[in-house]
Amino acid sequence: MRIAMWSGPRNLSTAMMYAFAARGDMAVADEPFYAAYLAATGLDHPMRAEVIASQPTDPAQVVAQLTGPVPAEKPHFYQKHMCQHMIPEMPREWMAEVVNVFLIRHPARVIASFGAKYDAMTLADIGFTQQSELFEYVQALGQMPVVIDSADIRRDPGRMLRALCEAIGLDWTPAMLSWPEGGHPDDGIWAPVWYGSLHKTTGFAGPEGDAPVLKGKAAALLEAALPHYERLFRLRLRG
Repeated sequence: MRIAMWSGPRNLSTAMMYAFAARGDMAVADEPFYAAYLAATGLDHPMRAEVIASQPTDPAQVVAQLTGPVPAEKPHFYQKHMCQHMIPEMPREWMAEVVNVFLIRHPARVIASFGAKYDAMTLADIGFTQQSELFEYVQALGQMPVVIDSADIRRDPGRMLRALCEAIGLDWTPAMLSWPEGGHPDDGIWAPVWYGSLHKTTGFAGPEGDAPVLKGKAAALLEAALPHYERLFRLRLRG
C-alpha cells in the first residue's frame, strides 16, 4: 500500500510520519516535492539551498520515486506531503495510484505556529486552499478520501489511528503510538529548523488547549482559511 498524507505545515504531519514508520513495515518519504517547489517558486525558506541540494528538483523524478520500487523493499510506503507544494507545475496524475488521506488542523493553530517560524506567511504558504483543491481532485479520480483531524488524534491517538487504519484497509498495530526519541533517518534536511520539539518526544502530545486569538494580518488569514478547513472538518473520521 502507498499512502499519500496531505496536510499543511505545523499540522502533526511529522508525528504521523513517525507513527507510520514505527510500524516496521512502512517506508516513509518526508515532503518529497519540497525542493521542486522551492526551485519553481523561488521562495526563500529556511535552509533553501540545502533543501534544493537534498532532493530532486524535477517533479517527474519525484513522481518516479513515489511510484517506483518501495525503499528498503518494505511492504508499504507512507508519503508525507504538503498541500502547498502542489503548485500547477507539479503533476497530479500519480495520485490515482495511491491511497490519499487528508490531515487537517484548525487554521488558528497553524497560523500561530507557522508564523513563529516564517515571518512572510501568506495564505498560499499554509495550504488550506490547496488542500480543498486536492480533495476535489481526488474525488474526481473516483476515490472518497479519508479526512482526519489532528485534534482528534491528540485527544485519543490509539482510537483514531486504529480507525484510520481500518478506513484505509491497513492492519492496526499499537507500535504506531510511540517512536524513538531524536527523529527519524528519513527526516528532511530541514529537520533542525522545524522538528526540534518533536525530536524530544516519543509519542503524541496530549490534547491542545484553547485556540490562539489572532489579530491583524494573522486574523485576516484565519478568515480566508477557515471555510476550507470547516468544509473538510465536516467530513472527518469520527473514530
